[in-house]
Amino acid sequence: MITKIQKWGNSQGIRFPREVLRKAHISIGDDVDISIQHGEIVVKPVLVTRRKYKLKDLLSKTPADYRPQETEWGEPIGREVW
Repeated sequence: MITKIQKWGNSQGIRFPREVLRKAHISIGDDVDISIQHGEIVVKPVLVTRRKYKLKDLLSKTPADYRPQETEWGEPIGREVW
């Protein structure tokens, strides 16, 4: 497939056909990693999760003696059913 580098404001860009993005498992808004390998531009989807924290890491910080319990939120307001 042949395409052109286009000027967008002060930058340059390439438009990728939908089928190319689909085959590369990249969607609009996804983060991509751009690198140069042997003189070629390589665009890869970023495979790390977008979240800042991992549940396993957060749970590892929970004190060993922690015991969850119910919290009293008061009387219902509106049409909630408790």
